[in-house]
Amino acid sequence: MSTVRVWDLPTRVFHWCLVICFLGLVVTGEVAGDALIWHFRLGYTLLSLLLFRLAWGMVGGHWSRFSTFVAGPGVILRYLQGTASPEHSVGHNPVGALSVLGLLFFALLQVVAGLFSDDEIASSGPLAKMVSGDWVSLATTYHSKVGKVILIALVVLHVSAIIFYRLRRGENLVAPMLHGDKELPEVYQPSRDDTASRVLGALTFALCAAAVTWLVKWAG
Repeated sequence: MSTVRVWDLPTRVFHWCLVICFLGLVVTGEVAGDALIWHFRLGYTLLSLLLFRLAWGMVGGHWSRFSTFVAGPGVILRYLQGTASPEHSVGHNPVGALSVLGLLFFALLQVVAGLFSDDEIASSGPLAKMVSGDWVSLATTYHSKVGKVILIALVVLHVSAIIFYRLRRGENLVAPMLHGDKELPEVYQPSRDDTASRVLGALTFALCAAAVTWLVKWAG
């Protein structure tokens, strides 16, 4: 067995911050009222995290890059048939990659819809005044009724898959996302996770957060 650093620290921090933001957004969205202040703050944080992940998917650790886990239909089919390459079980497997991409896409769509939403009572997204009423209505309906349900369903499916792999295949997918390492039968290329890469991750997130802050202030 070989210990391989699969998830670099920036990826792990992103993952758990995403979990916290998602839970916080669900709670504050349901409570409403004064909690909407935090709903907006968490929404901006989530947008910063998503932009970071898109960037980190190109410059981050080896197994965090989209090029290492985004697979075509043929690879997915072979994985389901049990004939995929062993390296597809190192990071995100081909089916897990679909879950990750789905979560990222619909989370981003949900945040963007929130930027254009208006509840016509006490709160509106910073970009709502820049589009027509029809677009605002569409964004509001999607954000409050459709997108929320889709995301919750995807998260439930994601968690269910983690439980399935733990109980049926004996594979712990949570632990590597905590400490970064996996025990594998072969030696694979590790993800870079040194001081330089961590500083790059911090700077990348800072730039993404600065861009979101600028957008909100510009719109305001």
